[in-house]
Amino acid sequence: MAHQESVASDVDDSGRVSLMNDPKARGLVFQVLLIIAVIYLVYSGVTNAIDNLARAGIASGFGFFGERAGFDIGQSLIPYTNDSTYLRAFFVGLLNTMVVGLIGVFFATIIGFIIGLARLSKNYLVQKFATVYVEMLRNIPLLLQLLFWYKAVLSILPSPRQVGLEPGAEVVFSLNNRGLYMPRIVPEAGSSLILYALLIAIVAWIFIGRWAKKRQMATGQQFPVFFTGLGLIIVLPLLAYLVTGMPLSLEYSSLQGFNMVDGWVIQPEFMALLLGLALYTAAFIAEIVRAGILAVSHGQSEAAYALGIRPNLTSRLVIVPQAMRVIIPPLTSQYLNLIKNSSLAVAIGYPDLVSIFGGTVLNQTGQAVEVISITMLVYLTLSLLTSAFMNWFNSSVALVER
Repeated sequence: MAHQESVASDVDDSGRVSLMNDPKARGLVFQVLLIIAVIYLVYSGVTNAIDNLARAGIASGFGFFGERAGFDIGQSLIPYTNDSTYLRAFFVGLLNTMVVGLIGVFFATIIGFIIGLARLSKNYLVQKFATVYVEMLRNIPLLLQLLFWYKAVLSILPSPRQVGLEPGAEVVFSLNNRGLYMPRIVPEAGSSLILYALLIAIVAWIFIGRWAKKRQMATGQQFPVFFTGLGLIIVLPLLAYLVTGMPLSLEYSSLQGFNMVDGWVIQPEFMALLLGLALYTAAFIAEIVRAGILAVSHGQSEAAYALGIRPNLTSRLVIVPQAMRVIIPPLTSQYLNLIKNSSLAVAIGYPDLVSIFGGTVLNQTGQAVEVISITMLVYLTLSLLTSAFMNWFNSSVALVER
């Protein structure tokens, strides 16, 4: 009787359960309290930090972005001098980080897929070479690999004079301890049409790929999308180049005194960082690719062979599409690791975001809270954007269940 009376007391005359005994209402109350607690903790931390900085006489705020930087940067994708602002230096470091991240992801993916396929090769030497590559590179710390490429490989290359370059003579390619020197393309009037032609070719390639996919789903007939797109990317810019009167010229490097001038140079710090990141991440990607292919049932390839499909088409049209749903999720993690590992560039002197903004700017301004917070926010944003893109790509290549 007592139990029945307590249950009855929790229910009003209309038959509804009181809010205190409603799981949804309690959950909502707890969530609101948690949000209030988090906001209070953040507010308390910020106000305490501001008070402590003011008490110590340390400047705070973001006004330093407009001040003169006063230092040079060895590699910059945008115009920069020591008279530029700290904001300009920030963008230089951000672009350098994004460039090494994008190029590193590109080469790590290609090398990783090749090594992953080599791990499954029936050729004894190829399979063992791939195994040694994976087991060796993924078990050596990345920082040591970066130092190896920079100190033990690139730094001991001969100087421009030791290579045998004649002073004043133009060179097409030269690899020395100052970097890799190549011709630089100098655009002239009308060269923008070549860029437009390239963009049109890329867009046309995308539309042809979509059309070919719909055509194959409807008729089963294949279309050479890759070679067609490659032809468009080569032919259209070439036609624009010829029609506009060849508005491009090459500027070659030459030895002047002890230094190389003109041309285009890839500095040793960038090459060491790119080699270390790409080769190290490729070792993990190779294992992901191998596991993804092994996850596909062997009966799939046997069925394809029974239908008369050639082995190379079987791998490209049957095995790899099914393996991608296993490969992409862990592949995303490796891309994120590569982008975050690029912060180790400070160890070999490459001017990335951490080196420029989290190093030089921090030391000169003394505003650690603002500088470190912005640096962390940038890496968080890059990681979230990469994850969002890979999630979209994963959904676009996912197999449709019937």
